[in-house]
Amino acid sequence: MARRIFLPLLLIGAILFALTIGRYPLEIRDIAAFFQAMAGLKPMAPDRYQLLHNIIVEIRLPRILGAALVGAALASSGAAFQAVFRNPLVSPGILGVLGGASFGAALGILLFGNWALIQLSAFAMGLVAVGVGLLIANMFGQASMIMLVLGGMISAALFTSALSIVKYTADPYEQLPAIVYWLMGSLGGLDMTQIRWAAIPIVGGLMVLALFGRALDALSMGDDEARALGVPAQQVRYGVIGAATLVSALSVSLAGMIGWVGLVVPHVVRLALGPGNARLLPASAFSGAIFLVAADCLSRSITRSEIPIGILTELLGIPAFIIVLRRARQGWT
Repeated sequence: MARRIFLPLLLIGAILFALTIGRYPLEIRDIAAFFQAMAGLKPMAPDRYQLLHNIIVEIRLPRILGAALVGAALASSGAAFQAVFRNPLVSPGILGVLGGASFGAALGILLFGNWALIQLSAFAMGLVAVGVGLLIANMFGQASMIMLVLGGMISAALFTSALSIVKYTADPYEQLPAIVYWLMGSLGGLDMTQIRWAAIPIVGGLMVLALFGRALDALSMGDDEARALGVPAQQVRYGVIGAATLVSALSVSLAGMIGWVGLVVPHVVRLALGPGNARLLPASAFSGAIFLVAADCLSRSITRSEIPIGILTELLGIPAFIIVLRRARQGWT
């Protein structure tokens, strides 16, 4: 019981701590008093209430919840893709979703300039890229894992090339800097409306992935062994790919390109809890959320200007991956 609630409690603690971080420092008691006043349990002066509402609800809470959702989506989908492809080096971009979403966002910046349409374009193109990868894999008969990987690589290369074309044709003074900044990852533009729209499909996708945990354990022994246990291997594989692609594309549409979370976090969790996917997938989701909330705190506090969070996750992810690399093989046995 204690193990099951440890990560959720740690995530709640990380969110509360993150609410205190910023140019206008707050204490935990300030946040507690605000939420008590918000619930009508405690009086607060109107000016003070409005100030805290602006800081907590309008500015900090959307990006912190966004960091938790994106981190959970990337880490859980990374663990799911690694299990499906039985490859510890697989990340959410294996089937081209990141390349497609990047192209979609850049195209949205070039054509629309509206933030909602940019996010919608990124999400749609992420799904299209995965569809192209699956189509290429199925052109050569029943899609095997190697053909799925090759199809994803071709799709990713195709959309990366298309992204280069968009960047080449973009206005170098306004559109190109916007595209480059978006590709570095940012949570600063999120608001509560976007969080509410994205939370339902992301949380739903994470729950679906967690429910596939035992089937993925059976699939890890091989397709024939999984079928002998009554697990439909092909249907499970495509179901996991579909759910992982959905949450990955949504995360990219919310915050841009944030690398290494989907690769490193599942490895760390696997070393701590073992390779069983029934525990690994939900634990990766909570751990990814905690990691990205912490990374967001660093990105907006270690310098006077905010560092794009994609840069920070790369700086943190590379040494973390080197540390776990020596023991990664142990986590898969």
